[in-house]
Amino acid sequence: MSVVVLISGRGSNMQAILEAGIPVSAVISNRADAGGLAIAARHGVATGVVEHRRYATREAFDAALAAEIDRHAPRLVALAGFMRVLTAGFVVRYAGRLVNIHPSLLPDFPGLDTHARALAAGVERHGCTVHFVTAALDHGPIIAQASVPVLPGDTADILAARVLREEHLLYPRAIRWFLDGDLVIEGDKVRVKGNHAQMVIGDRA
Repeated sequence: MSVVVLISGRGSNMQAILEAGIPVSAVISNRADAGGLAIAARHGVATGVVEHRRYATREAFDAALAAEIDRHAPRLVALAGFMRVLTAGFVVRYAGRLVNIHPSLLPDFPGLDTHARALAAGVERHGCTVHFVTAALDHGPIIAQASVPVLPGDTADILAARVLREEHLLYPRAIRWFLDGDLVIEGDKVRVKGNHAQMVIGDRA
């Protein structure tokens, strides 16, 4: 039933996962200075570091990362601010049990700088998406989304903070659905058993 969480930095989504009571067997980072490692340790969770700079190729790094993950035999691998583009071979290895949270309402604004791009585009609502990871960056089957209003006077930082609050609620919920066996992948769509809402409409400033 356990989850391995991959991080690169402060690990706020990882912390939300832990505080939601999700069973996490390990937190692994590609950076030894990632702040989230100390948070995980304080929660009594095993930590590991596989530094990408020590490997000559992405493939070599991904192989070492996979070996570290597999030591914990997780049911699910959750990316939580893991700032590495994974190779197709890695993605295939964990197909159907590798998830990510992205700070936009996919398919809008894949990639980086999502909040600034949303403001520049003049959208009325922005948000976050939990999705299964595929070889196409930020294009895997969507599990759940949460949206927030874009308000007059918003900056990228203000909007990012509003979205992040929703991320901390949405990601643990989606992971719990997976662990409970409530997710069904049908082609490029995900269906959730029961009456769970896959889109959360938030109105909090």
